Amino acid sequence: MTVISTPEQFNTDDLYVDLAPSVGRSLYLKCEGFNFAGSVKLKAALGMVAEAERAGRLHPWSVLIESSSGNLGVALAMIAASRGYRFVCVTDPRCNPTTHRLMEALGAEVRVVDVPDAAGGYLATRIALVRALVEADDRYVWLDQYANPENWGSHVASTGPEIESAFPELDVLFVGAGTTGTLMGCARYFRSRPRRVRVVAVDSAGSVTFGDRPTPRMIPGLGTSVRPPLLDESYVDDVVHVAEPDTLDTCHRLARRGFLFGGSTGTVVAGALAWLARHGDADTTAVALAPDLGERYLDTVYRPSWLREHFGDAVAEAVPVPRGAAPLPHLGTAVPGSDGPLPARSL
Repeated sequence: MTVISTPEQFNTDDLYVDLAPSVGRSLYLKCEGFNFAGSVKLKAALGMVAEAERAGRLHPWSVLIESSSGNLGVALAMIAASRGYRFVCVTDPRCNPTTHRLMEALGAEVRVVDVPDAAGGYLATRIALVRALVEADDRYVWLDQYANPENWGSHVASTGPEIESAFPELDVLFVGAGTTGTLMGCARYFRSRPRRVRVVAVDSAGSVTFGDRPTPRMIPGLGTSVRPPLLDESYVDDVVHVAEPDTLDTCHRLARRGFLFGGSTGTVVAGALAWLARHGDADTTAVALAPDLGERYLDTVYRPSWLREHFGDAVAEAVPVPRGAAPLPHLGTAVPGSDGPLPARSL
């Protein structure tokens, strides 16, 4: 029996899904959404808050503030409620409505910026507002997930060892790239180990993280419009960019198998399948990291009217898959309007 007294004490970190029956290729999915925050961001949030408390930066009167597209905001809202801090989350219109309401239910104040930055995203605008609020009031404490080493340090201490323990013969690990905290933590851990493990970053097409041309993106979580300060490309072996229609297709096909995952997970799985189709074989042991579950995407990724509004009738009609559909194909990362998939890029 498990008994807890605070929500951050609970996290199921040893659940893996064998996706072979669903996708037709050997791929294990590490599920990080089974905690009260609902995502892998609980680990980074705990690490950053604990470090700020140890350093004496947080006081009973402090107001935590952070820029987030959603999942980290929920984790910090939960921890702030548990520990008695106020919390302000600065987000943007791409934040899922359910996520917005969840943060508010936990007592957070949610500020939404609606002016795009120079790259067509909202990250720079969000950060500018955070900095302005911090400069105007010394009660505000910005954890700065984009540059805080605890963001990746928590995964060196937890996620990396967990994966190695479950799969000692691991060949390749697929991790989504947002702030790159999870990516860098896992990559740094496996780089320090004697066994060679390839770490492949999965990014959204239109994200500038790995030098892609910036384009508007509708699915929050992965991808950035400002290159993350945490990123060190020397630790990353390959990069796969996934177009959002492929993310949507993957999410819906997995849902038709009974697995309701979030947009970030759909992107990671689509990228993993694209890479394995080119580089994997029957003996490749591959793990992909699933950052979140799908309930928070019911108003967006899984809503036909939202799909039509943002991606058009063709995508909306193509995405749902009838019961009994064939397994997932080996997806490429086709960009709308292109002639084919984008190849994985070695670094």
